[in-house]
Amino acid sequence: MAVMKMIIERNYIDEDMMFIVKSEIRLKILTELNKQPQSIKEIVKKTNMAYSSVSNNLNKMEYKNHVIKENRIYELTPMTQLYFNQLMEFKRSVDVVKNFDKFWDKHDLTYLNDESVNNITELYGSELIETNPIDIYKTHNNVKSQLKASENVKGILPYIHPEYPELFEKILQNNGRIELIIQKDVYKIMSTQIDAKLRQKSIKNGNLKIHILTNNVDIYLLICDKKMNLGLFKNDGSYDQNRILNSDTKESLHWAKNLFETIKQSVI
Repeated sequence: MAVMKMIIERNYIDEDMMFIVKSEIRLKILTELNKQPQSIKEIVKKTNMAYSSVSNNLNKMEYKNHVIKENRIYELTPMTQLYFNQLMEFKRSVDVVKNFDKFWDKHDLTYLNDESVNNITELYGSELIETNPIDIYKTHNNVKSQLKASENVKGILPYIHPEYPELFEKILQNNGRIELIIQKDVYKIMSTQIDAKLRQKSIKNGNLKIHILTNNVDIYLLICDKKMNLGLFKNDGSYDQNRILNSDTKESLHWAKNLFETIKQSVI
């Protein structure tokens, strides 16, 4: 995203680049050529576009030096490949913001650090889970099912759901690992509901790690094995329990773990 910002600020997106961006056909062709050099027939087969449309647009892009042809095989020029990749990254960033507008809008984003914002494209492919009149426990039940199936959990918990202690206890009983960043009063509530001997044993052997917050961190983050869940506070200071962002992509897990470690460093 930083590179994309630089490109925009320096007016590197000239008429030639706008010529590419404004055409869905050309974008599809570039997407294929960005994977590997291909012939017209190969592009037609993969995109299901008309041969004449592909041929016509390739000729235009070749004339403008966006693609080069050798032995009937087309490939991107190095500069076009650079622009295309940055444009696609920018598009993914816009999609993450636009597609989850209800999740971001009117919510406190203070605790998303610069790195998290700059790498927001890593949340591409996430799913917004929302409660509804028919299923008012949809967000909780989603998290609950993940905790039941998890062996390793990391979390930033601004509150403790009544079912969490029992779920955590079962993970520890199965020799799973839990690392939490929580308020002192939240930990007190949780600790009284987990078997004392199991809790002490788990802390001693490193299976349970607790980091106590000295100040409020108004964000909810739960990483269960190969899934991450992000929850936000509303601008009025209340936690929005009606929607969470859920994902199981490697990129989103990387994003979530980095945010967890950054916030952990600020409280240790």
